[in-house]
Amino acid sequence: MASIEFNGITKHYGDGPATVPGLDLHIRDGEFMVLVGPSGCGKSTVLRMIAGLETITSGDLFIGGHRVNDLPPKDRDIAMVFQNYALYPHMTVFENMAFGLRVRHAPKLAIERRVRETAESLGLTDFLQRKPGQLSGGQCQRVALGRAMVRDPQVFLFDEPLSNLDAELRVQMRAYIHRLHREYGTTSVYVTHDQVEAMTLGTRIAILNQGRLMQVGSPLELYNDPYNTFVASFMGSPPMNLVPVRNTGSGLFNELVKLPLEGLDGLGSALVFGVRPEKLLHTERAPAHWPRLRGAIELVESLGAERLVHLRAGDSKVIARLPGMHLLTPGESLELAFDPAAVYLFDGDSQQRIRHIDRRAGVGVC
Repeated sequence: MASIEFNGITKHYGDGPATVPGLDLHIRDGEFMVLVGPSGCGKSTVLRMIAGLETITSGDLFIGGHRVNDLPPKDRDIAMVFQNYALYPHMTVFENMAFGLRVRHAPKLAIERRVRETAESLGLTDFLQRKPGQLSGGQCQRVALGRAMVRDPQVFLFDEPLSNLDAELRVQMRAYIHRLHREYGTTSVYVTHDQVEAMTLGTRIAILNQGRLMQVGSPLELYNDPYNTFVASFMGSPPMNLVPVRNTGSGLFNELVKLPLEGLDGLGSALVFGVRPEKLLHTERAPAHWPRLRGAIELVESLGAERLVHLRAGDSKVIARLPGMHLLTPGESLELAFDPAAVYLFDGDSQQRIRHIDRRAGVGVC
């Protein structure tokens, strides 16, 4: 196992703007770090720089305390699991898993033992003599995991390994990967654009946007304590509701939200009101003194025990996660209550979180 250290890492392609304009990130020994962000944010480039598949324009990369900028991939003691499995179709499962050890001239008995131990942990023992064309997508991805595991590297790299699987297989494979990390404790870096994968797998999550690190922390830290609107809108399914509001000094107002609130002097006239969908409640379930918001129902997504209700008033829109027992009809008006202590405020210009305001009359803001 080993820690990974990015010190001012930049990556340029040609004369264009930097894909990674300067990354400082410490990945601890033995942790499962997830790199997450929208397509094109630079997360796969960062992963490939760890692997040695991309050159580093400037800065220093350390693995296990050793600078590896100029070290070839084969000498970095890393193993990578790709999105498309990358299995040899003419080889059996056993041969695919053993290939890396054979290239390194490991003893035959050691290869046999290591492959069979790994196959047992992945539930592949009965498939060792099959070829990839005889396997399902989930089985192929487990073979790809096994091929990486048999080498016992100091770092595992995962490049969106579950994106080609259906929903049920993704859940199963997340459980496999989570269990394997718990058992082996190998430092792992996992790239995904799926925030559900990030939340369920990561010891910590690093959120990237245009190559820049927006925030790094545990899943709950990012969910409960976002630094800016980008992080707030990226973590959560559905994400946090973010509504531009007008600060009058005595409250926040727009077509949808009317929140009397003191202590807003000096914060600027344009703010962003944030509230999680699960914090919006039917009025009969909330204390009478909680503020309300009202809008027209635009869409109701039924999920069985709960519904996602889309409300709109003018140009403002929110999504509420509500129990599924109420009859709701698109087009009708709906009033919802929210705990003012569950409200987040962001600066309308910088999009950064506003953390300190006066709390008066029992009204608070996260």
